[in-house]
Amino acid sequence: MASLDKTSVREEVSRLKADFDRLGSEGKISSESQAIMNSLFLIVELILAIFLERITQKDSNNSSKPSSQTEKDESALSHPGSNGKGKNENDTQARNTRVKETITISQVTTCDVCAEDLSDVPCVDHERRTKIDIVFEKVIDHVDAEVKCCPACDAVVKGLFPADRYGPLQYGDGLKAFVINLLVGQIVALNRVQKLVKSMIGVVIAEASLLKFVLRLH
Repeated sequence: MASLDKTSVREEVSRLKADFDRLGSEGKISSESQAIMNSLFLIVELILAIFLERITQKDSNNSSKPSSQTEKDESALSHPGSNGKGKNENDTQARNTRVKETITISQVTTCDVCAEDLSDVPCVDHERRTKIDIVFEKVIDHVDAEVKCCPACDAVVKGLFPADRYGPLQYGDGLKAFVINLLVGQIVALNRVQKLVKSMIGVVIAEASLLKFVLRLH
């Protein structure tokens, strides 16, 4: 492909624009034509700024240098290891998670070899084996407000509900955060999220309600 002289192209465009401005100031060009040509000149200047200022990075495919002498391309995502793929993962734990950790001591009471009683023998070391599991727990919290009839004035008085109970049924922040993580963080389809939540809590949440969770967060 033939190379262009950036300076000469810009000078030619500037000369044409100056001639056009001179003709417009002399009244030889109508106002409609001036508006159209000014728009065209603006487009031409944008094209020049995009294509003439673009710098193509040299590599072994478009340079005379061999691949061993070209610089390493670092424009891709960083790799955690020599053979790793993708960007580094964020290991920060979600703030709404709850960790229940238990430690059970497996006591040694008798010797496996001679059957000697080891109940009073002190322990010299421990060997640990760990299991990590996830248990999804559906938490239902009911608030029953008392309704009483005043004997003095026959008024019906009802107990107060918590501030976050503004209707017959609400969903907690943990469920909302899980839905938002699936929709936004994991980019799971809306229909799949709806079916997954139904399998967990046994309630079908409307797709509009799922989208409201994201909208309220936004």
